[in-house]
Amino acid sequence: MRTIQGVSVSAGIAIGTVRVLAAVDYAVERRLIDDPQAEMDRFRAARDTAVAQLKQLRDNVAAEFGENKAELFDAHRLMLQDPDYAECVEGLIAQDKVNAEFAVKSAAEQFAAMFAAMDSSTMQARAADVKDVSRRVMNVLQGKRDSTAQDGSVQGDAVQNGIVQNGIAQNGESHIIFAEDLAPSDTAQLDRAKVLGLVTAKGSANSHTAILARTMGLPAITGIGDAFDPADDGHVAVIDGTSGAVFVDPDEATLTEYRRRKAEAEEHLSLLRKLKGKPTETKSGQRVHLYANISRPSDAAAVLANDAEGIGLFRSEFLYLEREDWPTEEFQFDAYGQVAQEMGDRPVIIRTLDIGADKQVDYFNLGHEDNPALGYRAIRICLTRPEIFKVQLRALLRASAYGNIAIMLPMITSVQEVRDAKRILEEAKSELRGERIDFNESIQIGVMIETPASVIMADELAAEVDFFSIGTNDLTQYTLACDRQNPSLERFADPHSPAVLRMIQMTIEAAHRHGIWCGICGELGADLSLTDTFLRLGIDELSVSPTSVLPLRNVIRNH
Repeated sequence: MRTIQGVSVSAGIAIGTVRVLAAVDYAVERRLIDDPQAEMDRFRAARDTAVAQLKQLRDNVAAEFGENKAELFDAHRLMLQDPDYAECVEGLIAQDKVNAEFAVKSAAEQFAAMFAAMDSSTMQARAADVKDVSRRVMNVLQGKRDSTAQDGSVQGDAVQNGIVQNGIAQNGESHIIFAEDLAPSDTAQLDRAKVLGLVTAKGSANSHTAILARTMGLPAITGIGDAFDPADDGHVAVIDGTSGAVFVDPDEATLTEYRRRKAEAEEHLSLLRKLKGKPTETKSGQRVHLYANISRPSDAAAVLANDAEGIGLFRSEFLYLEREDWPTEEFQFDAYGQVAQEMGDRPVIIRTLDIGADKQVDYFNLGHEDNPALGYRAIRICLTRPEIFKVQLRALLRASAYGNIAIMLPMITSVQEVRDAKRILEEAKSELRGERIDFNESIQIGVMIETPASVIMADELAAEVDFFSIGTNDLTQYTLACDRQNPSLERFADPHSPAVLRMIQMTIEAAHRHGIWCGICGELGADLSLTDTFLRLGIDELSVSPTSVLPLRNVIRNH
């Protein structure tokens, strides 16, 4: 037995035969050309074809996994259509007089290097995306058929070692896939019925490939590095997607143990399905509201599918991050109203714009900051640029006529900030009254508690608002003075720190002294090892990712 340790990116256990997907050679010949304009025309035509292929792939993924999971390929299409990308390719063709294939590959390498050099792990993961979309353009230029062809035919790179993408398989076996790396489009096109799990030498937990693996319910491990060995093809393996362990040619004891664990996990999943519709209540009768976090309107479907009682955090900044210009009031109204209507009577708590720090938008024209986490972000932008803030508030108020919407202010450090925000909100209300536009006059206002200042001022803040929601990600960062974007500080940024837990306790107690409720919407809310602690502290609400709702309900109901 050979034991390999990788990085877990999607939980679960898989036991089966290994199928190694050979790395595809994307070597491109550099040729000098005489007619740069003709070569640019070739590139543009190939890009248009690739965009159409991505549209087909997006529709396929949406049909199988839902609209929200297909949005990745909308982002891929936007990447291909980005003017900077096209300018780079065409500039290489014009200046170096090289063929389109070579120019695309060179541009991809430049953009991938740029993404990889960024501080944000999320942006670093985009390096794989730009290589993926560029590979697609190169395939078109080289005359290779895409596996998403409308006629259903599958050729070229889509067929590897008996695993055929686009939902077709050459044989009846299911396999654990080993590969150097998998592009997001490769992963999306694997036949789910024929793949037991994924193991890759490269990749990260933040990559779109990892996200797709989680969406598809596939156990997945990445980062095994030099332990990747093509000779493992055909051997039996066990992969533990929770610990990141891979066992090639497992001994009988390991096989027996993991068969037992797999059976227990399947039994547990069956139990969780039975929890739908059940109240989130401890055996002693302590009631906790269990909500879900979303980033886009399409995520509301997952909230309902996982039986969350509402939306505890709608990250509205994604309406800004995914656009190249300011989202209008009408655009935002449509987005918020869609979610409000879909959720019916269930609460929808929408966080106002939280741009800055690790979330940058070009058209905001934010200047460079040496320490953006402590800089111009979130409520600070809204209060100093009220013309932006009021557009969002008007949209939120208008949408409140169609459902149970509440407004939540991020990055609060003082009572004055809350009062200033409420003043702008009152101005928006007055305008809508004058225009005879309906809205909920008694819409609730809450604040995110994510700075030590807001914890210390919690008694005063509670007198100004209807609820608190603790953002544990930033609260941990600011309490422990550890930049959450710096991987070298991971050992010091302990969210279980007594200092962080005491901050949470102080916040809950202050909220209850003033008769308002207090929840947690940060990642710590889904940490099952802390559920008992949160219940003892008297937490009123937990908001987690949609897939974490039922496991958390199970723990609370058995408490």
